[in-house]
Amino acid sequence: MPHKTFLAFIWPSLFAMILFIAIPIVSVGFQSLYVEHEQIMIEAENCGPFGCNSEVRVDREAMEQLREEQPAGRFHGLGTYTNPSHLAIDDIREIVATSENFGEIRNRIMNLPFYKALIFTLAYTFIVTPLVIVLGFIIAVVVNSIPNVLKGPVIFFSLLPMIVTPLVGSLVLFWMINSRGILGAALQSIFGDPTLSLTASPALTWVTLFVYGVWHSAPFAFVVFYAGLQTVPRDTLESAMVDGANRLERIRFVVIPYLLPLATFIGLMQLMDNFRIFEPIIGFSAAASATSLSYLIYNDLRLSDTPLFGSAAATSMLTIVGVLILLTPVLRRNWREFNRKPS
Repeated sequence: MPHKTFLAFIWPSLFAMILFIAIPIVSVGFQSLYVEHEQIMIEAENCGPFGCNSEVRVDREAMEQLREEQPAGRFHGLGTYTNPSHLAIDDIREIVATSENFGEIRNRIMNLPFYKALIFTLAYTFIVTPLVIVLGFIIAVVVNSIPNVLKGPVIFFSLLPMIVTPLVGSLVLFWMINSRGILGAALQSIFGDPTLSLTASPALTWVTLFVYGVWHSAPFAFVVFYAGLQTVPRDTLESAMVDGANRLERIRFVVIPYLLPLATFIGLMQLMDNFRIFEPIIGFSAAASATSLSYLIYNDLRLSDTPLFGSAAATSMLTIVGVLILLTPVLRRNWREFNRKPS
C-alpha cells in the first residue's frame, strides 16, 4: 500500500488518539509535578458592637493573584510521588530500619494509604478477572446447549447485571445485604445472630466486593464466549465425536483451544477495568475497609476548599503505570505469536 494511501486511512485514528489519549495523559503528568500554593495568611481586625478583635485569615485576593500568575501551582517535581500519601519512600526506609521482623514491616507498609489501596486493587484484579473468565465460559457453554426456545429469555436475564449501571447495581446489592435487607436478614435468621453484618468485617467487605465484581462483569465474558462458540468448526466437533470424545473432552481439546484468543481479549479488558475499581466502593460505603487507587483520586478531588490536583494527578499516573505493567506480559506473548514464522 502506498504511504500516502496508508496515511489517509490512519490519520483520523491517530488524530483521535493524540487528542483524547496522548494530550490528557501528558497534561496529567505535567500537573503531577506541581502542588497547591501555600496559603497566604493575613491578620485582620474584626470589629463588632462589643469591640474589636484580631483574627488570622486567608488573603483571598493575594491567593487569586498567585493562581493567575501560576495556574498549575507550585513546582514540586517528583516530591508528590515520594511523599507519605503515595510511594512513601522515606516512611518505608524508617519502617525497615525500626521494625523487628518481616511481618511487622508488612503490616506497617499495608497501613500506608497508597499501599493499602494498591493491595486491595491488585487483590480485586487478580481474583475477579479469572473468575469472570471461568464463569462467563461456563454460562456460555450452558446457554449454547439449551433448546433454542429458551435461549432468548436465558440470555436476557444473563445480561441484566451488565445492563445495570455499576453504581446502581452496587447500591441495590448493598441494600440487599444490609441488616434490614432481604439477604442480610436471611443470614441473620440462618445463623441466629441478629448482629451479623457483611459490611461490619473488612474481610467480609472484600469478599462482598469480589462477588459483586464477578456478578457485574461475567455477562461481558459470556457474550464474547457465546459469540465465539457459534464459530467453532462443526466438522472438528463431529470428528471428535466420531473418535469417541465425550462432551467434556470435546470442550477441553476442541472448544477451549479455539476460544483461547477470546479468553486473552477478555482478560485484557478485565485487567484494565478491574484495576480501576471505584463505583462498588462508593455504593457499598466500603471506604473504611477497602480503598482503591481510583478512590484515592476521587478523595483528593472532592475536597471542596483546596482540591489536591497534584496528588490526584500523581495517583493517576501511578495507576497508568500499574495497568501497563499488568498488560506487558500478555502483550509480549501476543506480539511473539504474531511475529512467529509459520513452519
